[in-house]
Amino acid sequence: MWKVRSQYHYYRRFLRSRSSWYPRTTIMKSLPMVRQLLLITLILLAGVCTYGAASTNKPLTMAELLAASQPGDWRALDPENTMYLELTNGRVVIELAPAFAPRHVANVKALARERYFDGLAILRAQDNYVVQWGDPNAEKPGLARKVGRAQRTLAPEFDRAFDPKLPFTRLADGDVYAPEVGFSGGFPVARDQRNGKMWLVHTYGMVGAGRDNAPDSGGGTELYVVIGHSPRHLDRNVTLLGRVIQGMELLSTLPRGTAAMGFYDQPEQRLPIKSMRVAADVPEPERAQLEILRTDTSMFQHVIEARRNRREEWFQVPVGKIEIGNVPIPVRARNASR
Repeated sequence: MWKVRSQYHYYRRFLRSRSSWYPRTTIMKSLPMVRQLLLITLILLAGVCTYGAASTNKPLTMAELLAASQPGDWRALDPENTMYLELTNGRVVIELAPAFAPRHVANVKALARERYFDGLAILRAQDNYVVQWGDPNAEKPGLARKVGRAQRTLAPEFDRAFDPKLPFTRLADGDVYAPEVGFSGGFPVARDQRNGKMWLVHTYGMVGAGRDNAPDSGGGTELYVVIGHSPRHLDRNVTLLGRVIQGMELLSTLPRGTAAMGFYDQPEQRLPIKSMRVAADVPEPERAQLEILRTDTSMFQHVIEARRNRREEWFQVPVGKIEIGNVPIPVRARNASR
C-alpha cells in the first residue's frame, strides 16, 4: 500500500512541476503516457483494496471450520473399544480409553460380554455432578449380581507413565489442576512431565469406575458419567476409562435423585438398563456409524481457537481464554463426509 501511495504522489508532483513551464504541445504529447501511468495506479489500488477486503474477513466459526474440514481430519470409531449402553429411552455410545486404563477397559468389556449389566439400572442422578449405574443389590450378598470371568475389583488406574510418543495437543491457556492439559486420542488429558505421569481428566461426558474408600475397591461393575461442571477434584482419585460421544441428553436430563448424593430411594425411580454391549459384538447394520474429529490435526487447533474467541455474531467480547472442559470434540455421522 505504501508503494502505491508513493507512486501516486510522485505522479502528481511530476504533473504539477511540468505544467508550470512545459509548452502545451509537450504536455499534450505526454498525455498518453500519463493516462497509462494513471491506469496502472488504479489497477494497483484496486488490487490493494481487494486484498484489504479479503484480509479483513472475520475468522471462521466452529461450524464453518467443520464444514470446510477434510476426510483426513476425522477418524472412525474402533468397534472393539466402543460400548453401547441401551436404555429404555435410547442408546448411549461410549468410546473407551485403553491407552489410559487398559485393565478397566478390558474388564468392562468382559462384564458386558457376560451380560452383567443387562437388567440393572441407573441408580443415581446428582445435579451438576454425575449419573451412576450398576447393581441395586450390590450391597446385599445374597441378591447381588454374580460376576463370571470378569473381575469385581481391580488395582486403580488413576494415572499412567508419561509417554512422549502419545499424541498430545497442548492447551496453551494453562490449567489450575495440572502443569499442562490437552488432548490425546480424543480424550482430555493432563500431564506432569516432572513427575513422569499423565492422566485422563474429569470433564463433561467422561466415564469412570465407581469405588468405595479403598482405591482398589472398583473394577467397572459400577460406572458413572459426569453430567455437570467438570469435577476436577476427582482427577487421579477415580479411574476414568472412557467418554460418552453420543446420547448424553439421555443421561443429563434424568430426574434428580431425592436421597443423599442423588441416589434414587424408590425402585420405580430407577431407569432400567436393557443391555450394555461392545460394538464389535453388534451386527454391523445396527452399529452407530459415527466419526470423531481427530485431536492431532491443525483443524482441531483451529476449532480450539474458534471456541477460545467466539466468532458468532451474537458474541461481542472475545474472551481470549478457554479451559479444557469447554473444548468440544466434534462427532458426526460417517456419511456426513460423503
